[in-house]
Amino acid sequence: MKELIKLFKYMVDNGASDLHLQEDTKPYFRIHGWLYRYERGPQIDHAFMELAKDYLFGDYENNQFDERQCSDFAHVIPYVGRLRVSFFTQSNRWGAVFRLIPEVLPSFEQLGLPEIVRTIAKFPRGLVLVVGPTGSGKTTTLATMLDWINHNRNVHILTLEDPIEYKHKNINCIVNQREVGRDVNSFLDGIREGLRQDPDVILVGEMRDLETTAMALMAAETGHLVFGTLHTSGASDTVDRIIDIFPSTQQSQIRTQLALSLRAVVSQVLVRRKDREGRVAIFEVMLMTNSIRNLIREQKVHQIDHVIQSGRKQGMITLEHNIATMVEQGIIDDKLGIELANDPDDLLESLLADATRERISKKEEVDIVKLRQDFSSVGYDMGLDLDKKEKEQESSNEKNPYIKQQKSQKKKRGLF
Repeated sequence: MKELIKLFKYMVDNGASDLHLQEDTKPYFRIHGWLYRYERGPQIDHAFMELAKDYLFGDYENNQFDERQCSDFAHVIPYVGRLRVSFFTQSNRWGAVFRLIPEVLPSFEQLGLPEIVRTIAKFPRGLVLVVGPTGSGKTTTLATMLDWINHNRNVHILTLEDPIEYKHKNINCIVNQREVGRDVNSFLDGIREGLRQDPDVILVGEMRDLETTAMALMAAETGHLVFGTLHTSGASDTVDRIIDIFPSTQQSQIRTQLALSLRAVVSQVLVRRKDREGRVAIFEVMLMTNSIRNLIREQKVHQIDHVIQSGRKQGMITLEHNIATMVEQGIIDDKLGIELANDPDDLLESLLADATRERISKKEEVDIVKLRQDFSSVGYDMGLDLDKKEKEQESSNEKNPYIKQQKSQKKKRGLF
């Protein structure tokens, strides 16, 4: 399978995140979010895909492919790294997508994660959700947070993933990673069984259904720190999605549970950079407060965005404010920022406010310079003019006969 290995190495050398293979066409690479056809690559045919299948599959993958016409798993390629593989059939032909997973976990700084996310990783209990569209970096963000916990806390971490992507070694924590389909039947079974395994931190790879969501909420209520993901955008949309999973007869109870157990929602999206090649993550962060708890209980979830806007001092971040910062720093294009914003008017207001603050700051600097110039003319610059005036006054006093007589009398009385 030399040709396949060459394609994998090309991924690494060119910073590609994904490789797409499909019968009767050339390979495609996704680089910085865009798909490119690799004209110098081999023409993919059924024989090539059969060889790839034989090279990558074991008994478990073969059984899964025979049952579902699709197999999802992780595979390690020597000198290449770890890959997430999805091998499937389409239109009576075979296809495959390979996602390259970095061997070394990036740091908070490398990902550009807000500092408040590090604080979230310190929470002792509660539900923390990292949300965003497919391919927005949710898995990497969660893996980095778990890695920080692994280095800075002494707890038992249990992850439930489909498949396992980033591998964690025991550092200060003991880490058990269970793969759905291979180690456990489902996310639901993994949480239920995990509660008997003395976990402190539980990662639920995806909260797909009512039962899994309910079990994750229960785990958070019973004193565990639970991380989960959803394919939603924004905090209010996430809260609505969780409540809407449940039938109307249970939604009142779920609102109460969610208000008590939810601690934070981190929403993110990856966009192309303007200043250089690559992509950058834009974040929205909601932290649970009494105001937001009341909004959830009172079915006023749509007002959460206003609370996030007023909660910047607590570390909350609105999507529009983060976009405005990126635009001001020249990292992303302003037109792209307006397209991404949930509230374009709020973004434009933020951009205008930043521009106004910049003009005021520059004006204040000019005014300070002018004041300094004025101060120097009246003797406030290093005190040089004041010394001169004092010497002139002393000289004038020496020449005044009345003052000389007063000094002579004081000397006789012993006052000098």
